Amino acid sequence: MLKWAIIFAIVAIIAAALGFTGVAGAAAAIAKLLFFVFLVIFLVFLVLSITAARQL
Repeated sequence: MLKWAIIFAIVAIIAAALGFTGVAGAAAAIAKLLFFVFLVIFLVFLVLSITAARQL
């Protein structure tokens, strides 16, 4: 998922450099959404792994 966020961020930067503001804004919004979803999933798995390690 982080890979897709980086790809959309690169697409947004290239589109913004070429003047396609609508495409750049949409790609940036998708990249931001994917990054925050990745961050939430990462934190959930981090908490789960810490609690599982303490139970052993």
